[in-house]
Amino acid sequence: MRQALEHLHVGTHRRGLVEITTEVSEFVDRQPIDNGLLTVFCRHTSASLLIQENADPSVRRDLERYFETVAPEDPNRYEHDTEGPDDMPAHLRTALTQVQLAVPLENGRLVLGSWQGIYVFEHRRQPHTRDIVLHLIGQ
Repeated sequence: MRQALEHLHVGTHRRGLVEITTEVSEFVDRQPIDNGLLTVFCRHTSASLLIQENADPSVRRDLERYFETVAPEDPNRYEHDTEGPDDMPAHLRTALTQVQLAVPLENGRLVLGSWQGIYVFEHRRQPHTRDIVLHLIGQ
């Protein structure tokens, strides 16, 4: 059994989805592991991870608009605003999504569907650098 671990630093420019499939695949390609399981972990409470369609950009725009309605910025709605009015909505959006993904590896390739991509979902308005941990285990 082999393991590999790497930190991926993802720059975000604004609230929204940033595809990281290529970077994650490049990490997998560098490893001497053919079959196993990749864990992708986001070390933040105001950003999350998604596996989502990567063919039609309207899917991403619709997701972003949906989350604006589910957890809107409203200074009268939340107590927590330590880092600004988008702070608590960002935490809620993360709670409704996920900070960890598990993706199987088969014959040296991620087992993603034809239209699936891996995304960091930034929930804050300001640019950030997000630390994404990649851990691959297998043989």
